[in-house]
Amino acid sequence: MEISELYEIFKKHPVVTTDSRNCPKDSIFFALKGESFDGNAFAAGALEKGCAYAVIDEKEFAVKDDSRFILTDDCLKTLQQLANFHRRALGTKIIGVTGTNGKTTTKELIAAVLNKKYRVHYTQGNFNNHIGVPKTLLQLTKDTEIAVVEMGANHPGEIKMLTSIAEPDCGIITNVGMAHLEGFGSFEGVVKTKGELYDFLRNNGRGPVFIDANNEHLTGMADGLKQIRYGLGCMGEDVSVGGKVTGCRPYLEFTWHRSCGCDHLVRTHLIGSYNVYNMLAACCVGHYFGVQDLDICDALANYIPSNNRSQLEKTEHNSLIVDTYNANPTSMMAALTNFRDMEAENKMLILGDMRELGEASGEEHQKIVDFIHKTKFENVMLVGSEFAKTNHYNYPVYHNVDELIEMFTKEKPENKTILIKGSNGIKLFRLPEVL
Repeated sequence: MEISELYEIFKKHPVVTTDSRNCPKDSIFFALKGESFDGNAFAAGALEKGCAYAVIDEKEFAVKDDSRFILTDDCLKTLQQLANFHRRALGTKIIGVTGTNGKTTTKELIAAVLNKKYRVHYTQGNFNNHIGVPKTLLQLTKDTEIAVVEMGANHPGEIKMLTSIAEPDCGIITNVGMAHLEGFGSFEGVVKTKGELYDFLRNNGRGPVFIDANNEHLTGMADGLKQIRYGLGCMGEDVSVGGKVTGCRPYLEFTWHRSCGCDHLVRTHLIGSYNVYNMLAACCVGHYFGVQDLDICDALANYIPSNNRSQLEKTEHNSLIVDTYNANPTSMMAALTNFRDMEAENKMLILGDMRELGEASGEEHQKIVDFIHKTKFENVMLVGSEFAKTNHYNYPVYHNVDELIEMFTKEKPENKTILIKGSNGIKLFRLPEVL
């Protein structure tokens, strides 16, 4: 079956699922494969549960003379091709978002701002990979005016592949930093892969790019592209939006201005002064797309984070800054620096390992512990095998979160302001319920 033929079926059944446990009536099931499962084995069951069609790539799983089974060479590639076909058919304006840190928050802030003027669809959660991006595109409708599509990567070439599916019209790289070094091999590998978004825009005559004017890595990578610039303390005709942090007690407050406008004060619900870059990016994109200044301010002031990203949680016993979705050396150092400067009493640190750092892991974890020691944080708890290998200055180290939870059942902290940060795999997200 040609993609154009499959697209005619999709137009009549415009809901796609890859999970046989979630089969909306009249949807299309794509039988994807994973390390421990083969979606083909669940295709018949998906049809029984309500799917109209099942796309498979192993013919032995098709029922003879049942036209609801659609056989293809590769279900994943077919899903991606269908998404690209749909994207082209609609012609929706697409903003691509990637970066080492802040891409999910930036994506949500941009969407919140653009929603003030346009009908916007955006990547839900962090479904930003080779499956999530196609599924996001297939959720677009004729009514969608702008889509904000997040693109993640942990290996070279992944952003190139995702841009070939989404074909963004413009884009933003939030930053480049030390993350997923196990897959990228080096910081240079990170830069090259994130820069594949710029490469697509440059090679296909697209643009502009929204860019942090203070980031030398990004400005150097963006040669040949129209650049819409933003940044801290930035002024001048070549900068669209500038701003500065005015407070972080503990929520970020900042002012921003257009090149020819007055200052606007925004009080946010985000923890961490480092989030000002994400906020200014959203201001810049909103201004470019004609959103009124006061609407931009309102959208940013009312954005409330979720998914354990820069969240403040007050329990019966403590105030928690929960940032447990992800961690890498760049984001960890930013969180620690912000926590050091934050106005709060009885500070406490609970840090978990940073995953996927490869050969650099030992060095990067030691840098974090050295910074903690130099900064004179006193109440510190470390979790994970990588922190255990460091010279940790007698800070207590727990092999896993279960050990820490067991300790807290016997001796719970009281009246503390606690920063909780680590990679998702360390499972520090389990701690708030016991603190």
